[in-house]
Amino acid sequence: MKYINAKGFLPDVLIEELQSYIQGGYIYIPSCQQKQWGEVSGYRLELSRRNHQITEEYHQGLSVEALAGKYCLSVYTIRKIIYKKS
Repeated sequence: MKYINAKGFLPDVLIEELQSYIQGGYIYIPSCQQKQWGEVSGYRLELSRRNHQITEEYHQGLSVEALAGKYCLSVYTIRKIIYKKS
């Protein structure tokens, strides 16, 4: 992350107000258009599809233990996926 000197783009009044809270430190100002975890990489969608597939296979008769082995997940995690989707 690149640090920028506030004097280069903020009004003096705002800088003085900020200095009443913090002086000489770093302030992180988050973007107002935050994306949720996994949205940029597409991993959130990939997990959603996987979880849907797990649920479908469970409803078709595959056991929780078999699903855990197939997807390399714990039995506990498979149960959480199934009960959340049901």
